[in-house]
Amino acid sequence: MQNTNFQNQRGREDGRSLDRHASDDLQEKLIQAILFSCALISVFTTFGIVFIIFSVTLEFFQEVTLPQFLFDTQWTPLFAQKRFGIWPLINGTLLTTAIAMFVAIPLGLSAAIYLSEYASPKVAGILRPAVELLAGVPTVVFGYFALLFITPVLRNFFPLEVFNALSAGLMTGIMVMPTIGSISLDALQSVPRSLREGAYAMGITKLEVITKIIFPAALSGIAASIILGISRAVGETMIVVIAAGQQPRLSLNPFQTVGTMTAYMAQISGGDSARGSLNYKTLYVVGAVLFLITLALNIVSHWIANRYKEKY
Repeated sequence: MQNTNFQNQRGREDGRSLDRHASDDLQEKLIQAILFSCALISVFTTFGIVFIIFSVTLEFFQEVTLPQFLFDTQWTPLFAQKRFGIWPLINGTLLTTAIAMFVAIPLGLSAAIYLSEYASPKVAGILRPAVELLAGVPTVVFGYFALLFITPVLRNFFPLEVFNALSAGLMTGIMVMPTIGSISLDALQSVPRSLREGAYAMGITKLEVITKIIFPAALSGIAASIILGISRAVGETMIVVIAAGQQPRLSLNPFQTVGTMTAYMAQISGGDSARGSLNYKTLYVVGAVLFLITLALNIVSHWIANRYKEKY
């Protein structure tokens, strides 16, 4: 009788254990399905955006020829005499981006090297959050700071127009600097400590260790941070809208007013152009060009990261 009761109790425990395992498996599958659905939503959203952009872009090229778009040197779709040469917008975008990178790369890499190799843990614990705090400042604040402070100061030394590429580029560089600095710092700190100690044991100075050991070993992460910074600068909107102006111009003079792709998109999306009109379609064709530029930058970033990861 006791054996029978024991077997019955053991059977009930086994049954409850199987029920728990089944419940756990069901929960695991449910969580997996939810996470998979979230991933699908992001993928379908991306494909939907790309489909809409390029479908309207094709409609644009049914009214404007590709040679007009690629070889004309004026962009005046809102004027009576409409011209659709994209190069003035690309010129303004690349000009402000180049100025921004001239500021962001030296400052970001210098900050990363100092925090990684020279600063004490206490100082690094204070400075790193302070540097990263810049990333949380709204870009509209940067834009008005460039227009109302940077431009008046620079006009004491340079013949700047009120809206100009120089002020916008400088403030965009300050905005991008925390991105480059933070990612580069993570890349530098990920270099194994043994490489540093081995180099110091051979009598190499700290500067030589940084330039010949640590920097090359972290080059993939540093290159990725720079390209990510370029992508952010290319896609920046509020700073260039406020400080650079909205006059597309094919010129490399940073003292003049320029128009960027994002500034033009902000201008068109204000609602002055009727939906379905040619002016409205220019919003999508400029967005398509901007998408292709950022896509190319991301591809280059992945290529550089993979290549130098294999090397080092």
